Amino acid sequence: MDIAVDFDGTVVTHEYPNVGEDVENAVNTLHKMVHAGYNIIINTMRSGKELADAIEWYNTRGIKLYGVNVNPTQHKWTSSPKVYAQISIDDINFGCPVRWQNGHRVVDWFEIERELFGKKMI
Repeated sequence: MDIAVDFDGTVVTHEYPNVGEDVENAVNTLHKMVHAGYNIIINTMRSGKELADAIEWYNTRGIKLYGVNVNPTQHKWTSSPKVYAQISIDDINFGCPVRWQNGHRVVDWFEIERELFGKKMI
């Protein structure tokens, strides 16, 4: 399963162009997702140095990426620039669980973990 994951407000707090602080439980849940065999695709508006900073965030935390702003297999059947994934986790998605962390609105990774692993959705 391919999972598109936003960056700012999703895995780190909103502090663009800088990298914010880690959102609680994001790293733990992302590791669980990769360990379970799911493909993580960064799906972010960042580009250039700011995108490189986001990729480095994943690398320094040992989270394997499947793609960056593209699903590497979709070129076989579409030329669309939209990232193909079965699930999208983004703080702006309607229905995505959010919470407050140190004054920042962020994704609630505790709820994401319950939804993905507690209910055996993936």
